[in-house]
Amino acid sequence: MARHSKRYETVAAQVDRTRKYEVGEAVALVKATATAGFDESVEVTLKLGIDPKRSDQMVRGSVSLPAGTGKKTRVIAFALGEAAEKAKAAGAIEAGGDELVKKISDGWMDFDVAVAHPEMMSKVGRLGRTLGPRGLMPSPKAGTVTEKVEQAVKEYIGGRVEYRADETGCVHVLVGKVSFSPEALAENVEAFIEHITAVKPVVVKGAYIRRGFVASTMGPGVELDLGGAG
Repeated sequence: MARHSKRYETVAAQVDRTRKYEVGEAVALVKATATAGFDESVEVTLKLGIDPKRSDQMVRGSVSLPAGTGKKTRVIAFALGEAAEKAKAAGAIEAGGDELVKKISDGWMDFDVAVAHPEMMSKVGRLGRTLGPRGLMPSPKAGTVTEKVEQAVKEYIGGRVEYRADETGCVHVLVGKVSFSPEALAENVEAFIEHITAVKPVVVKGAYIRRGFVASTMGPGVELDLGGAG
């Protein structure tokens, strides 16, 4: 049976496991229990009442968080000509066509998000086995295949994050760092919950967002009071 460190047990004792916390209380508690000695990330996990094996119940996409994520996101763009130039001007670390496809085929993977113009997908498709398993393959559902490449680059650098329900029906997303103000973290958490509520598959009946937790990298999970969400 796994044992936690004394540090973890001490901070975990501050969390009442018998209750659910309003978002503002929850993020304040997460900040108070983040004592690992570095700027921990803060993540929200929502357990959804979906069957992820059914395509009509898959919950996947991207959302812009109002306060950003605190993470420096490295974005590349599969685009040509003026679209590639605008992508670089917007902050893409690389932008191009065949040469970028070859660079990745040869093993280069120093990026976090890949966006692509629709006309480039015939070329990008060759990278499916490389990018797919890493969750980096551009996708229309995630908003990473778009004619507005420049805008997508700006949004991902500015705090847009992707999410996809896992095999247990949970979605996870980074909502900031413990160095964020409580207000900024709460704003991001609420924005994510509102977004997930809005994308509820029409075929899902009954409780949709069943449980929610917020936690820092090394801290205990704090259960959220979701009220009428979902």
